[in-house]
Amino acid sequence: QVQLVESGGDLVQPGGSLRLSCVASGITFSLYAMGWYRQAPGNERELVATIGSGSSAKYADSVKGRFTISRDNAKRTLYLQMNSLKPEDTAVYYCNLEPSYNRQSWGQGTQVTVSS
Repeated sequence: QVQLVESGGDLVQPGGSLRLSCVASGITFSLYAMGWYRQAPGNERELVATIGSGSSAKYADSVKGRFTISRDNAKRTLYLQMNSLKPEDTAVYYCNLEPSYNRQSWGQGTQVTVSS
């Protein structure tokens, strides 16, 4: 029923930028807080940023000042603007509902690779 489809990942050089998108369906999108997560090979999935139904945002310390989470409720889309990318940002990025009791099955994610 609920679908979350991520896109926008790419191979970029350190210092570059990307914007990720997550299109949601099967929910009343505007009512839910949302989050971006990432998982690097050998690592656990970690929370990157969250945005409330009222657009209040929180960020992991590792990305604060570089990433911006936003949403367009009319387009049922969540975004993650990533600037000043570092190799340690390399991961598969996923979106999901927040808080945890609202979370759905994980989608395929989108690969972000930061390398020279």
